[in-house]
Amino acid sequence: MYTGKEPTLVILAAGLGKRFGGNKQVAVLPDFNCTIMELSIQDAHAAGIRHVVLVINQQVRPLIEQEILPRLSCELQVELVEQAIMDVPPRFNGKAQLRQKPWGTGHALLCAKPHIPGTAIVITADDYYGPGAFKQLVCHFAEPEQSDMAIVGYPLEQTLSHQGGVNRGICQTHNGWLTEVVEYLDIQRGAEGLSGNSPEGGRVILPTTALASMTCWGVTQRLLTQLEVEFCRFIENYDSDVKSEYYLPDCIQSCMQQGLLRVRVHRACDRWFGITYKEELKRVSGLLYELRHG
Repeated sequence: MYTGKEPTLVILAAGLGKRFGGNKQVAVLPDFNCTIMELSIQDAHAAGIRHVVLVINQQVRPLIEQEILPRLSCELQVELVEQAIMDVPPRFNGKAQLRQKPWGTGHALLCAKPHIPGTAIVITADDYYGPGAFKQLVCHFAEPEQSDMAIVGYPLEQTLSHQGGVNRGICQTHNGWLTEVVEYLDIQRGAEGLSGNSPEGGRVILPTTALASMTCWGVTQRLLTQLEVEFCRFIENYDSDVKSEYYLPDCIQSCMQQGLLRVRVHRACDRWFGITYKEELKRVSGLLYELRHG
């Protein structure tokens, strides 16, 4: 039973999955007959989570209600929240009417804000984080008078793709605290180790100890309050072709720079798996089955 004391699990599942060719958040893993987010919900439930908020798009609601929700534990309180383009402060309705794609992950979490009574663990639907991540974040918030946020970072070398280079936000840390997330592009393994294109454009060697941010956050009400402030500022300044997105890491970065919050970094104890293309579904399913049942 949900008591309101433990964190809420928020799953961002409203993406359109263009590279996947459909709604990958509801793609079934052939070895499990369920989705990746259901495995995450199972892991979160085992860690003590009893409240789940799924941020979805309108297209997937019927499938989630008819097929996924009946498979979840009856101990869970599950809420569905639709991320809609028109879900903006009234003064921005005109700009929203010109838009065709979702506002981004920051807006997705903002849509869930009314349903989060306290702290929250925020993940994406198409990434597998392992049971350890949920235990780490539940323990983080179980500390007395804990007011800091948290992130679970994954060893960069374990987040590479067989399909080619990847883009990753690399956690910059100091004494266990997050100072910045820096985006590196086209990261690949070569003769000299891991390398990627820096924000300045040059090719640089990346340390094997680097931790990648894979959207596994422990967030507080302070961030949720600031999300709305930052989102309004974003809409007032976004580009004229209405394609810019309001990303959650950008808001967190802004809050850190303003001294509004701190983020403790936890090193992941499990492997991360993600799916970008349909061709990866069977391979990832097999690896996860071996990992969970091997």
